[in-house]
Amino acid sequence: MDPVIELDNLQVQLGSRLILDRLSGTLSGKCIGLLGPNGSGKSTLINTLLGFYPPLAGAARIFGKDTRTHMRELRSVIGYMPESDAFIADMSGVRFVRYMAELSGLPADEAMERAHEAFFYVGLGEARYRKVGTYSLGMKQLAKLAQSIAHGPRLLLLDEPTNGLDPEARQRMLQLVRDIRDTGEVTVLISSHLLRDIEECCDQVIILKEGRIAALCNLEEERKANLKFLELEVTEGNGFVDSVRLLGCECASFSGGRLKIVLPDNIEVRQLYRLATEHSVQIRRMNYRRDSLEDIFLKAMNGEAKGMNGYATTMHGNANITDGAAHTTASNSAPPPPPPAPGATNGSL
Repeated sequence: MDPVIELDNLQVQLGSRLILDRLSGTLSGKCIGLLGPNGSGKSTLINTLLGFYPPLAGAARIFGKDTRTHMRELRSVIGYMPESDAFIADMSGVRFVRYMAELSGLPADEAMERAHEAFFYVGLGEARYRKVGTYSLGMKQLAKLAQSIAHGPRLLLLDEPTNGLDPEARQRMLQLVRDIRDTGEVTVLISSHLLRDIEECCDQVIILKEGRIAALCNLEEERKANLKFLELEVTEGNGFVDSVRLLGCECASFSGGRLKIVLPDNIEVRQLYRLATEHSVQIRRMNYRRDSLEDIFLKAMNGEAKGMNGYATTMHGNANITDGAAHTTASNSAPPPPPPAPGATNGSL
């Protein structure tokens, strides 16, 4: 499958400051999370993908097309939901979304039809004739999502989509994002400082630190790989740990009878029960342990995930056991897609 976004030694400079420094990587997940602390370059990367900032060196490609030479063509297949509001307050919601759809290349009649559809899709159908300036914060977020999908993009860039939302509105927004992702027709890239939002929606994550890629990993592959990591609490038993190691498992023991074990592919959990019986050991607690996105993020911030040349990294499935956790990371990407259409109702202004 062709990649959705390719970063090829990308450098972006604003004034005298180098903001993005030699970013290289391929993004092809169904939903991609963009993470990093403030000032790491997330917004600059999004603006570069939108063609607002020209690269100083290297290139960014979307669906194989360079953003410097094909931006007019790419704008019709990219939807963008900005973090900050940029509404025309005296316009009705449906007129505003129609206007944005026209700017993305749709003819006026089709833009109006798609604006109505988009409003019903995000759940604002009854409020589409109200002036945008009268909308609540949650409604404004949904209106921004509506304008980003009205023209039927293949790539959707969402900048802090749950910003300022209460828990119920946040869940509603994330469900809409998952629904869009699950159509298989749109690739979604979410920039957020909320790790839970990324973990709930994304299958691939890119983490920036000081303008460089600190980590690039496939969450779906990691979730599958980590099913073989176990944490046990057992009673003392002579020879149990040695027998577990003789099975080919990587095992580390800690105080209080705590064990962390990595099972090879050919070893089943029931074999641990058998060994426990043979050594008169009671297994008091057993659970699967996987790195959370927070673990991955903190390792990237502490420099543990750095790869070749210290800037670009794809973390692969080598298991390590530490006192904190058994962990692994993996690369491999999910395929891309092509054009959405928020189906629903239509109407006229």
